[in-house]
Amino acid sequence: MIQFTVYGTPVAQGRPRFSSQGGHTRAYDPKKSKDFKKYVKLVAAEHRPKDLIDGPIQLFIRVYKPTLKNFSKKKLAAAEAGELRPVTKPDVDNYVKGIKDACNQIIWKDDSQVVELLASKWYSERPRIEIMVVPIGE
Repeated sequence: MIQFTVYGTPVAQGRPRFSSQGGHTRAYDPKKSKDFKKYVKLVAAEHRPKDLIDGPIQLFIRVYKPTLKNFSKKKLAAAEAGELRPVTKPDVDNYVKGIKDACNQIIWKDDSQVVELLASKWYSERPRIEIMVVPIGE
């Protein structure tokens, strides 16, 4: 099992951008998404296994978004206790996409190895993403 935390405000995978040069269209990540993936990759590299995982994987992701400035003390306490959950955009799967891309060739060989996934969004005064990778059969 590999477990690590990426501190800072989570960034969801943005829609790809397109540019045209010399008659060829090229797709690329928005800067914010690209920078966040680099950061996740850096943190993941600190926890990389000796050999890349090459079997099926369970992936558990908890996204802790920052609490909102307009929260009352009561709402803030409920959010920290996990009683109030974010139902706002971005979707939880957009966070997952960026994390899976960042861990590719760092923790595991290919995204397709993730056969089981549990992802959730929470509020916290300490925004972060908690990631746990469990090779199946371990």
